[in-house]
Order: sequence, then structure tokens, then C-alpha cells
Amino acid sequence: MKTEELVDLLATGAEAVAPNAVRRRYALALVASVPVAIALMATWLGVRPDLNEAAVEPMFWGKVAFVALLSGAGLMAVARLSRPGASLAVLPGLLAAPVLAMWLAAAAALAGAAPGERMELFLGISSDECALNIAVLSLPVFVAALWAMKGLAPTRLRLAGAGAGLLAGAVAALVYTLHCPESDAPFIGTWYVLGILIPVAAGALLGPRLLRW
Repeated sequence: MKTEELVDLLATGAEAVAPNAVRRRYALALVASVPVAIALMATWLGVRPDLNEAAVEPMFWGKVAFVALLSGAGLMAVARLSRPGASLAVLPGLLAAPVLAMWLAAAAALAGAAPGERMELFLGISSDECALNIAVLSLPVFVAALWAMKGLAPTRLRLAGAGAGLLAGAVAALVYTLHCPESDAPFIGTWYVLGILIPVAAGALLGPRLLRW
């Protein structure tokens, strides 16, 4: 078989990919999975009863903005990692900026607190469950993100899996803000970040196996 014939055979039935295929696929994945994560949070953990009062506190919105920015970075990560050769140059900055801002706020809060209050700012009242709760809530989005990515063309499979975990963990953390009573920067900068890193690590481990094509 000649080279030209082989190329023609491989190209038989090939169709152009729709320009917005990546965007539509992840939109579908989020529309299907985020309500599941919210329902899981509401039935398993419950919405915090003082949410209306908490919503007037600046640090509540600082917490929401923190995980919303990480969710946006996660969405950009999976969109780019779903396409061969797409640049990741801006992603480290997008990820580092909100984390560094939260850590700076945490350092300022700890520096301004009395020595006896610093551990309370760090541990809050739910440090023993926060990271695990976020990891569990990430499962619906994690599965949906892997499904979306599997139907596209990821080539850096370990990074792609980690990106799916980042999106899932950040969105789960955003959902978790509706339950979590903590708003201190040292707590958010530690336990929320750890909760997000759990699905990131899981995605990095599972990506080469689940996203192979």
C-alpha cells in the first residue's frame, strides 16, 4: 500500500471538529455535575444556617473569590490540556496568584493575632473534616471532567488528570463555602488548599490509565 493510499484510508470518515467542541463538552459536564455536588452537600452536610449573616462579611466573599479564581484556572487548565500542543504558559501564574494572596492574608492575620489565638485561626472548628469533605464533594465534578476530557484529545495524561482534579477540587470547595463556617485566611489557605490537592493528586495518578486513547 502506498503512503498516499494509507493517508486516504486513515482519513476516511474524518470530520472537522466543531470550533466550540471543548467549551460545549465542559459546559455539559459542569451543568450535569455541579448540581449533584450541591445536592450532596445539602443532604450530607447541610447549608450553614447563618448564611445570610455570613454573606455580609468581607472574608466570606474573600473565601468565595479565592476558590472561584481557582475554579476558573482549573477550567482553563482542562480546556488547554484537552488539546495537543496547547500552551500552558499562563496557568502557573493564574494558580499561584490567588494562593499567594490568601497566604499573605494568612500571614498578616497570624502576625496580628495574640500568640494564644494563632492555633485557633489555623485549626478553626473543622480542620479535622474540611479537606476530606471537599475531596468527597469533588467526586461528581471529577468524574464529569474526566468524561469530558476522555472525549477530546489529551496527550499529557498525567497533567490532564491533575487538571481535572484541580477543576473538581476547586468547584467542590466553592460548593463547600455554602456549608463551611470558617472564614479565617490561615484556615482557608491551609485546609481548603489541601482539600483541592487531594483530587489533583488522584487525577495525576489516574490520568495515564483513565485518559489513554
